[in-house]
Amino acid sequence: MIISIPISLLSFEMPLMISKAFPYLLFYFVINLVSVFILSRILYYEISRKKDYLFTYLGISNTIFLLCFILDNVEMQLGLALGLFAIFGIIRYRTNQVSIKEMTYLFIIIGISVMNALANHKIGLAELLFANFVLVGGVWLKERVFMKNKESLKLIQYDQLENIKPANHDKLIVDLEERMGFHINRIEIGKVNLIKDSVLLRIYFDELPGSKVGNYVVNGTDNDTDDD
Repeated sequence: MIISIPISLLSFEMPLMISKAFPYLLFYFVINLVSVFILSRILYYEISRKKDYLFTYLGISNTIFLLCFILDNVEMQLGLALGLFAIFGIIRYRTNQVSIKEMTYLFIIIGISVMNALANHKIGLAELLFANFVLVGGVWLKERVFMKNKESLKLIQYDQLENIKPANHDKLIVDLEERMGFHINRIEIGKVNLIKDSVLLRIYFDELPGSKVGNYVVNGTDNDTDDD
């Protein structure tokens, strides 16, 4: 039995060999990877030590860059860019609420990835490198210069409800500083649990060099969460 295969099925519109755009893909991908690596690994991770966000930033950046670059020939560059900002801009993980700082890093990384992927012949290499330098350098200045001695926020489950009275504010600060072992700048009172005789406090303090201070429970339980 002779099986005939239509010639049309053997024809492919997609080239099987390396296209002319492949060298540009590698070149712009390296530029994007270097910029995002500096932002996520050298700047963000060295301060926050959050590996989950480091993985997220690198993964999202690579995905967005490749997606935008491959679809670059489709006439929807602006719409695609705005759509990506809208999709990732409303991201809110159900396990942890994304802070303003993490969201800011996410926006910058998305912007850099889209910019590097959609760079065309109208934009020279000097302009593209300058744009990457401005974004990365701006974050570096904010993190390492202007916010060198920045203030950190931690949550505390506190068991002495008597000390949260306005008249006992000084006593509250002294008690917390003795237990925590560092100076506290200010305190905000959160949810009060009269059944468990505890209160959720937000304490603000100058970031400690090389500190790995997490959320603490002071003579209480860590089952309560802040629903405010």
